Amino acid sequence: MIVIDTDVLVDILAGREPWAGWFRRELPSRRLATTAINRFELLAGARSEEEASRFHSFLQPLAVLSFDREAADRAGKEGLKLREQAEPLPTADLAIAGICLDFEASLLTRNRRHFARIEGLRLETVESPSR
Repeated sequence: MIVIDTDVLVDILAGREPWAGWFRRELPSRRLATTAINRFELLAGARSEEEASRFHSFLQPLAVLSFDREAADRAGKEGLKLREQAEPLPTADLAIAGICLDFEASLLTRNRRHFARIEGLRLETVESPSR
């Protein structure tokens, strides 16, 4: 399963390539998801009811992975490690990573610099998504 981060969701909605084309090709595979955190970030950024409605429609075909106890524990563990290394990450990024680790999903994000520091988290690229 591939989890799509908020930055890529925004690019897909805006029709930016290569993200939009990748999304159209991959959507029928039914292996795409996002997290409850990413869904919240996208919907909270809506500038009008009309835009929020468009976001809801766009998100409809994606599985939404929850931030549960196991994901919280994974995120907390990774957050502690990074703080001990003096390289903390924003809480939302840690939560997204915890969810991906818990579900054994990879993450498609443009923010590779942040997420690459999380041990065991697989990062996707549009050029060669894993099968």
